Amino acid sequence: MQSANFSLRTYQDFIDFWNDPAQRQTSLDAYTSGECSFILQLLPEQAVQLSAETTLDILCQRFGKTKVDIALSHHDLDATLPDELCGPVADQPDGEWLRATNMVGINVRTVGNFWNVVKYALTLPDAQNSIHLLPIWEPGVVGSMYGISSWNLNSEFYSEELAETVPELDTIEKQLRVVVNLLHLMGKNVGMDVIPHTDRLSQIALAFPEYFEWLQRQETLILDHSADLHKAVQHRIMDFLHKNGAAVPGDLIPDDLFSLAEDQRMRLLFGLPKDREGRDTRRNQIIEHLMLYGFEPFPATMAPPFRGLKVDTRPEARHLDAEGRIWRDFAIIKPEPMSRVFGPLGRYKLYESKDNNANWELDFERPYRASWDYVCEKYASVQRSFGFDFMRGDMSHVQMRPQGVPAEPDPYYDILGAVKIHIQAHGAPYFGYFAESFLGPRDVFGYGEEMDHLEAAQAETTLGDLQSTVVGSPEFLQRFRTYHDLLETRRCAPNFTVMTSDKDDPRFDEFYIGGNEVRLFIALFLTSMPSYMGLGFETRDTHHESAPNEHYTKLYVFQESEGPKATHGPYTWGKNGLLFSNITRLRTYAENIFSAIQACPTRWLIPPDACAYNKIVAWTQREKPEYVFIANTDINNSSGKFGIPQLVGASNPVNLRATFSTTPIALNLAYLPFNGKHYIVNNLAAGEGRVYRIES
Repeated sequence: MQSANFSLRTYQDFIDFWNDPAQRQTSLDAYTSGECSFILQLLPEQAVQLSAETTLDILCQRFGKTKVDIALSHHDLDATLPDELCGPVADQPDGEWLRATNMVGINVRTVGNFWNVVKYALTLPDAQNSIHLLPIWEPGVVGSMYGISSWNLNSEFYSEELAETVPELDTIEKQLRVVVNLLHLMGKNVGMDVIPHTDRLSQIALAFPEYFEWLQRQETLILDHSADLHKAVQHRIMDFLHKNGAAVPGDLIPDDLFSLAEDQRMRLLFGLPKDREGRDTRRNQIIEHLMLYGFEPFPATMAPPFRGLKVDTRPEARHLDAEGRIWRDFAIIKPEPMSRVFGPLGRYKLYESKDNNANWELDFERPYRASWDYVCEKYASVQRSFGFDFMRGDMSHVQMRPQGVPAEPDPYYDILGAVKIHIQAHGAPYFGYFAESFLGPRDVFGYGEEMDHLEAAQAETTLGDLQSTVVGSPEFLQRFRTYHDLLETRRCAPNFTVMTSDKDDPRFDEFYIGGNEVRLFIALFLTSMPSYMGLGFETRDTHHESAPNEHYTKLYVFQESEGPKATHGPYTWGKNGLLFSNITRLRTYAENIFSAIQACPTRWLIPPDACAYNKIVAWTQREKPEYVFIANTDINNSSGKFGIPQLVGASNPVNLRATFSTTPIALNLAYLPFNGKHYIVNNLAAGEGRVYRIES
């Protein structure tokens, strides 16, 4: 692309480029004219600092003022949107499109607010066509985004700047609606998190004790964990109301709070939606009242055996919170290697218990349908209000049935699958399900094979765990080959995952010391496999030793001021100008060819080697080959000479002309020699990805 400047190699080079009016205008012109689908040379850190006026002006020049004005004006959550504001997949009959999308995950805390997601999206090419927003609701304990306290949107994500620029957008709900509108206009699908739990003592749990399981504890002894303990909890909450009055002065206390609609319950217990401080105060008062009687919901668990809890009696399992209350961690009575208890989280009650829960057993033949209906409709209302195109199902690996997937999974097999089906059936057939599961070995996270569970739950794609390996390592190649085989044989497609928010953590720095360019090269051009990249990857610094916490997006999932997860101040973007330069080259090349290869089924020429002896992979398009992609996943050694098999499906022999390399080498390599059997590649540099154009 003529406007790309590939001489920029350092972070300061990019800053200087953008600060030069003439050069900045060159990049803007390429974007606004449609020559390029993203703004070249614009660092994400600089993008989120653009003013609202500048951002809107850029969008108006690119898409037309009329369309942008329509996007800004359609902020009524109940209104039907015009076609131009529906997502790119709104005409799809189902969620199968998700199997071929390249997704970018965004923790909104790292960019500051919803509006800044639009600014960041200016740096993303058409090839990365889906955006996953990490949880968007008010958090509870430790500020964890995955421990939601209420269905109110997180007020942290409100943009004063946007409200000043467009005064009509004076609520966070309107702002999110408009942000999704604009992302759709930019050609991006937008996804939300669906979470099968809440903060353990969330406003939701306190307003609906019947939708959770409860226990009664005294110090280190569980006194009661019977199936109907929520009734005693309801009684104590009514006591609290009678003693303390309604949260809104003047409101009358009903005889039975728990027969009321949700908005009435929330108002009486916590107050007005806009009064977050007041609601938090009331929540703390109710928690303190319940703790006098030892009541608290079951904590969420992960991995077999899931059930059977005891209080952890170790001194380090005793915690004092900011209110002076003593909390205890819990443990599984008979743990297995991956058993884990998530103390801050409470999972919805989805099934009745056997024998009044005397032996901690669930009766999977008796779903607790009220919970299912509640969860499904709450997420469906979020989808309708904001126009989300897909969901990322949190903790999708949880499969709690000791017998594994039943012979005939019914509508109450899996809550995440039920949410997807409910949303599809209520006006969004295109809505897809992206599962957070890691494809662990049999029986590790659930009972039986994880892929069996994901198929039964009707997930189109799953995250997988390629991000937890060093490129080119035996683990990487073996896992890659396994995912390739699953992609060919199963209905749920594993992702080629580049980086996720849970792996952008000091513990996992080794995964990103090398091979970052070839990792993204494979993710973008292996078009039969979906991919996932977390925000911050494009400029992530090489950390041979742990950096301060502010350099890791994972630690902004929480909001702690002390301890190993504490952060102080905003997220610090990496300063890896060389990586950003190489990724810009890769994205710019993708602009030229992606429309020709998008969603094309793959024909492997050299598939991933499950034995990890051969670290070369090569592929082309199955139906109408136009390009050959080869990659050396060995990030320490060049490949030496090797052959690419004669192409099936092309008129042979054909010429293969080098058109791109992730390594800045001279591509005057002309054509690959063909000896009648295979094409001869003399060498690939360590970690190099290369593209050849097929010519007759």
